[in-house]
Amino acid sequence: MEYKDYYKILGIDKNATQDEIKKAYRKLAKKYHPDARPGDKKAEEKFKEVNEAYEVLGDPEKRKKYDQFGQGYNFAHGSSFDPSQFGFGKNVRYEYRTGRNSDFSDFFNMFFGGDSFEFNIGNIFGRGGSASSGFNTGGFTGNYPMKGEDIEAEIEITPEEGFSGTNKTISLKKGKEDKTISFKIPQGIKEGEKIKLASQGKPGVNGGTNGDLYLKVKFKKSSFELDGMNLIAPLDLMPWQAALGDEVPADTLEGRILVKIPAGIQTDSKIRVANKGYRDRKGNRGDLYFRIRIMNPAILSDKERELYRQLKIISSNS
Repeated sequence: MEYKDYYKILGIDKNATQDEIKKAYRKLAKKYHPDARPGDKKAEEKFKEVNEAYEVLGDPEKRKKYDQFGQGYNFAHGSSFDPSQFGFGKNVRYEYRTGRNSDFSDFFNMFFGGDSFEFNIGNIFGRGGSASSGFNTGGFTGNYPMKGEDIEAEIEITPEEGFSGTNKTISLKKGKEDKTISFKIPQGIKEGEKIKLASQGKPGVNGGTNGDLYLKVKFKKSSFELDGMNLIAPLDLMPWQAALGDEVPADTLEGRILVKIPAGIQTDSKIRVANKGYRDRKGNRGDLYFRIRIMNPAILSDKERELYRQLKIISSNS
């Protein structure tokens, strides 16, 4: 069997990101698309090959399986190997398939089976994912099933929700109906990470699967402000606490603690509490900073007002 180097087909490095893979695929699919090169058999074969490469590398699970197979073996693109020597037995069919999910190689079929392949051209030619209305050669037609387009949206959460993890619901418009979807915010998620909601994107074409919905996480300010892995929270003090020093209770993401206030602290000064900041999914932990705000009492008793007058006199004479 011929080994397919999908990275070489797309012209990318093996450490390429998913965005880099998608960008390379779109460029090549547009270049070799039958609409761009009508009647060009070589371009047609290249187009099939590019789509097959993206079907594998564009899917993190398929990519992982493919990488695991290639790891430790010095396969060259186009070289031959015996599948039975690598754990693939009699139940694997090594052939090209025709019909509903046609035009993928025996190499692909060995790993993923004929019914799992879907072309994913997207919106390259502005047709909502449809390839070519008139293209029809060797069973490769414009009516093949295609996965729907993925959608990306933004979701705002608080640092408290991200730290502990939580369940959320969103409402989606599906045709004329509103659909409510529940999903989980994983504990320790970071700014900019995406949550995948499978099959909640745009509808597939010709029986293809729906696209996916990706929710990009953005943190909103709450009792805590997130700064990288560090948290910042306000801490209000009375004038005498700031002047004389004190020990006051304060909230963290894990409950209340006592914070020691040094004498003479000023507004906007910060007190650092180590390892009480945000924690990501790898267990890395930031610090918590309390930003001081000196607050005057809104209502004074007669005795308090007299003491303030005396303080004013003393301060004026000093």
